[in-house]
Amino acid sequence: MKRTECTIGSTAELSCIYPQEKKFILNKLRVFWQIADGSKPCSVVHTFNSGHENQSEQCADFRNRTRLFQDKLENGIFSLLLLNVSLRDEHTYRCIVQKKDVVFRVIHNADVTLKVAANNSLPVLSEPTGNRPNIGEKVTLSCNYSQGYPQPNIYWINRTDNSSLHPSSLKIIQDNDGTYSVFSTLKIEPNSDIKVGCIIENELLKQNVTVLYVTNPNPTSSDHLYLNEPGAQAGSVLAIAIVLAGLAVLTCWLWKRKSPHRKSYAGN
Repeated sequence: MKRTECTIGSTAELSCIYPQEKKFILNKLRVFWQIADGSKPCSVVHTFNSGHENQSEQCADFRNRTRLFQDKLENGIFSLLLLNVSLRDEHTYRCIVQKKDVVFRVIHNADVTLKVAANNSLPVLSEPTGNRPNIGEKVTLSCNYSQGYPQPNIYWINRTDNSSLHPSSLKIIQDNDGTYSVFSTLKIEPNSDIKVGCIIENELLKQNVTVLYVTNPNPTSSDHLYLNEPGAQAGSVLAIAIVLAGLAVLTCWLWKRKSPHRKSYAGN
């Protein structure tokens, strides 16, 4: 059985190919697409009958959402396009091809399983808020993720040595639209360099999305370190005062050098 994977809102191509015959006459051809797993009362997905598409019995869920490759049917390509895929489209589909000699007979059938995935948001990692913790107290990080499908996995990791961290709490909720939301917290010691990652894994999409929380108690910039030291502001004010005094002395000296050459009009 073939398997097709796609994401919510995209277009899925359900494969059905019969290469044994080079050319089909379309008015002697029938192609039926239907749901094969018996999960819905209506199973008709798409019908092509003797050169014409007949969707009078098509399930309402698939109306205006299915297409055949009309220019490829005579070459034995009976694949179906399913537009704007949603979670409710996750089924096993069957393609049945009939050819007319004297009567119509089945010459080919194929089953395709459609798996739908969603990864519509990035995890949000929230840092502690409020006052600094007391000595011996831990800080709590929280990681939230929503609109994922299928149910995602969540991991906490210490990126300093890539060791796994055990979450303080974990809650997974399936929302009304079928997607999943994840809420997890982690308690950590606040008195050292912290480099913690929250990882959301979507196994179907083979995707890992990581968001990091990083702190560094020893800033690399000496300027920042200096400006945070006691007395830094007073030192800055004193330096500015010395520069201004120097400029005043220089201005006075230049004025005195020019004064003997100036003409006097006193007494005229």
